[in-house]
Amino acid sequence: MIDVAVHDRKGAEIDSLQVDESLFGTSVRHSLLKQAIVMYHANKRVGTAATKSRGMVDGSTRKLFRQKGTGNARVGNSRTGKRVGGGVTFAKVRRDFGKRMPKKQRRLARDSAILAKLLSGGVVVVDDLSFDAPKTKDFSQVLGNLKIERSCLVAISENNENLYKSARNIPKVDVTTVADLNAGDICNRQKMLFTKDAFLSLIDRDANSSS
Repeated sequence: MIDVAVHDRKGAEIDSLQVDESLFGTSVRHSLLKQAIVMYHANKRVGTAATKSRGMVDGSTRKLFRQKGTGNARVGNSRTGKRVGGGVTFAKVRRDFGKRMPKKQRRLARDSAILAKLLSGGVVVVDDLSFDAPKTKDFSQVLGNLKIERSCLVAISENNENLYKSARNIPKVDVTTVADLNAGDICNRQKMLFTKDAFLSLIDRDANSSS
């Protein structure tokens, strides 16, 4: 069992939760986690870069001069990649870098990423993160009280517009719902900040799916 402390917004410990490692696969599946991270980065690539090949540039296909007898190096037409204004020899073309994984593997990779954070002490649980109005200063103060000084992924049980607007101007801080968690986002941030409701819903969902 892993003990996870629950803090209030001022950083004081007010409760604790016990988490069974078996809910997240018992051990971290490093190979599966790497595969998910590679997919995550590949799907963020935009394959729209393109250059013109020799077949795409304007110009005559006539050979500039005869092959032998001129004393010059042999050369083809003006569209060759050796000449200024010619096409690119190995031209880039539009391509899709996207990769896919089965849903079950994505879930297992997500659980491994969360378990790795739990084992390394990278998970912080706060009792409540509700705001009456968007206020970046207040949310930044909460992060300071919880000693979250670098990058952080905030996981909540359901969409909260005030929280989202409070966090969007803070560098390297992202807000997402528990349902949208994925291994790439989790591993891309040093800390994970859960609300207590979100953390309990994650545990209950994994417990129900495993039973």
